[in-house]
Amino acid sequence: MSYSTVSDLGGERKPRVLPSRPLDAVEIRILGSLAEKQMTTPESYPLTLNALVAACNQKSNREPVMEISESDAQGALDRLQQEKLVWKVMGGRAVKWEQNLDSALQLDRASKALLTLLMLRGAQTPGELRGRSERLHAFESIAEVEQALRRLDPLVRELARRPGQKESRWVHLLGGTPEEPAVPDRGATTLEERVTRLEEELRALKAKLGD
Repeated sequence: MSYSTVSDLGGERKPRVLPSRPLDAVEIRILGSLAEKQMTTPESYPLTLNALVAACNQKSNREPVMEISESDAQGALDRLQQEKLVWKVMGGRAVKWEQNLDSALQLDRASKALLTLLMLRGAQTPGELRGRSERLHAFESIAEVEQALRRLDPLVRELARRPGQKESRWVHLLGGTPEEPAVPDRGATTLEERVTRLEEELRALKAKLGD
C-alpha cells in the first residue's frame, strides 16, 4: 500500500484513499489507542507494547471493552507495520510504537480527533462526537463537527437516520462497509397482522356456516 499527501506534479493533494484491505478489530483498536494517547498524553508517547495493551483494554472511553493480549497486539502491530500505518521506534530499553495515520490518511488535528473517536467507540452522532472530543480537539459547534466529518470522505460514512433519532450517526470504514441493521417496517408488519387476523376470522365464519 502506498500513500501520499501530494501529487508528483504541482504539489496538489491527492484524493484520500482507504487502506488496501479492511482492518480487523484489534488493528483498529490499536490505531485508535495510539492516536488518542498521542493527542492526550504526548509526554508518554510513543507507547511500549505494555502501555499500548493497557490503552487498548481500558474500561472507559471504549466501546466495546476488549481484552487484547500482548501476542494479539504484537501480531496486529506487525500487520499494521506492513501497511505502513504504524512505525517501530528504537532507542532506550524498550521498543516503542507510533501511528502513521496523519501522513498515511492525510489527517489534520480535527479529522484525526473524529476518526480516533469513531475507532474507539463505534458509530456516533455529531453531538456525541463534539461532547467526547474536548481532550482531542475543541470543536466550536456541531456544524463544525459535521464539516470535518464530510472532509474525511471516504474514511467515514453517514448512516441512515432511524425512526425516533434526531441526529444521524457516523461510522468509520477502516474495517470495511458496515452492515446496517434493517429498519423495521411497521406499516408492513401491521398489514401482515391484519391479514392474518382476517384469515382467521374468515375460517371461523366458514366453520359457523358449515354448521
